[in-house]
Amino acid sequence: MRPPDTVAVQDQMRDNFCWGCGADNPDGLQLKSWWDDDDALVAEWTPHAEHAAGPRHILNGGIIATLLDCQSVCTAIAAAYRRADRAIGSEPEIWCATASMTVEYLRPAPLEAVLTLVAREIEHDERNATMECVLAAEGKDRARASVRAVRVPDSWRHGSRAP
Repeated sequence: MRPPDTVAVQDQMRDNFCWGCGADNPDGLQLKSWWDDDDALVAEWTPHAEHAAGPRHILNGGIIATLLDCQSVCTAIAAAYRRADRAIGSEPEIWCATASMTVEYLRPAPLEAVLTLVAREIEHDERNATMECVLAAEGKDRARASVRAVRVPDSWRHGSRAP
């Protein structure tokens, strides 16, 4: 459970309209994360009926992948700010995007359970960071991912639209 008076990482990121983690997207999943210890970013998220896979008691795999992806990229961003000894969202902004991702679905994730996501940065350089993220429910790991995030320039977020 998120510690009281803790501002989620996503709530410190300006103009984040991501469907999975964007605080500025009211129709999105609204993932919220916080540092649990020195090296793990943690989130708890509760699915709703519309997130079902087909069987009404199982979480959709695409939703699982989105949660793992967003938790990992937010970890890369938060870790980069931490290494720079700066507040999340401070100028110049640090943003990352997914460069690659592998997901292992270990067992079904129940739809009526609180999910916990824990992501850790495994390695980084000036441009890339690799995260490992686990999604668990009811005391069991349900899925895990390895995500490579790449730092992106401001023009990636605020540039012109692609044709």
